[in-house]
Amino acid sequence: MSELKIDTRLWSSKARNLSPYTPGEQPQHDNLCKLNTNENPFPPSPKVGQAIAKVLTKQADDLRLYPAPESEDLRKALADFYDLDLNQVFVGNGSDEVLALVFASFFLKERPVLAPDISYSFYPVYAHTFGIELVQIALEADFSISPDAYRQPCSGIIIANPNAPTGLLMSLADIRKLANEHSNAVIVIDEAYIDFAQTEEGSVSAISLINEFDNLLVTQTFSKSRSLAGLRVGMAFANASLIEALTRMKNSFNSYPLDKLAQAGATASVLDVEYFEQTRQQVIDLRESLTAELTALDYQVLPSHANFVFARPNDGDASAVASALREQGIIVRHFDKPRINEYLRITVGTAEQHERLISALTALRAMST
Repeated sequence: MSELKIDTRLWSSKARNLSPYTPGEQPQHDNLCKLNTNENPFPPSPKVGQAIAKVLTKQADDLRLYPAPESEDLRKALADFYDLDLNQVFVGNGSDEVLALVFASFFLKERPVLAPDISYSFYPVYAHTFGIELVQIALEADFSISPDAYRQPCSGIIIANPNAPTGLLMSLADIRKLANEHSNAVIVIDEAYIDFAQTEEGSVSAISLINEFDNLLVTQTFSKSRSLAGLRVGMAFANASLIEALTRMKNSFNSYPLDKLAQAGATASVLDVEYFEQTRQQVIDLRESLTAELTALDYQVLPSHANFVFARPNDGDASAVASALREQGIIVRHFDKPRINEYLRITVGTAEQHERLISALTALRAMST
């Protein structure tokens, strides 16, 4: 097949100059051990399928009608789950759409937005798309985030917590410090992986702070802890004024963001608290066992609070390990970037997937000694 020639003459200058986000690959491979995109190893709650099936059968005629534009049932379920008011909850097509609306609603100002230099790589893409100046703040030597490094004028700060790809957790005390010191900026805490965070202090979600700070906004997703990456549902939590700004921005672009199936499935997921807690804990337990097994193979593993681990092989040649694993049908994520190019991001999988991974790594180690 000949190479496709792209004619950009009719494109806008914005389209020509975009640098799109590159997602983790989704290869098609027999007997693939896929540990590169942080998907949940467990299926969603059975009640999700039941709710969607009900729409497709008993309520199929309703598909000719537009969905509820403000997703009231889903937002009500989320508000009840987190003990919030309905006007403190916003939903959209995955947290990526929610984050895009966040950038457009709060960061389109004269001052820059601040973000860690090693974090979710979509943040620079959003900033470039909306013409926003992004100042990236270097992580500390141990990959942690210091709130003191953010003491400069800004329109907002966005931090993934737990951070990606490191998996490290920023304390609520540090988030409170940021919100206090930047009262005229919106502090966005992107909690895609927060449900896998576990500390002796109990709850670590910044949702617990939104009634304390009117400049704090928290985003989450159904893609990770609720096993619904294929359904595309994300949410934001904040005071009513910030949520109203997001709603106005949404209704200026797409007033019907979530379809009926997504609303039904996501609502059922929130209501099945027992299943959520059970599978969430299973992922945490599997993460701890994977960390122990990698450590036994002389990997340096950062203390993860996510559904992945960030691990450095003893010789630092992460690229070679990723390539060798690929040859055996095991896919992990390697970032060829300064400071993190000696690490692999490995998704927490099933016990069987871990057994296959560790067996392959053990064999690689034996071959190198």
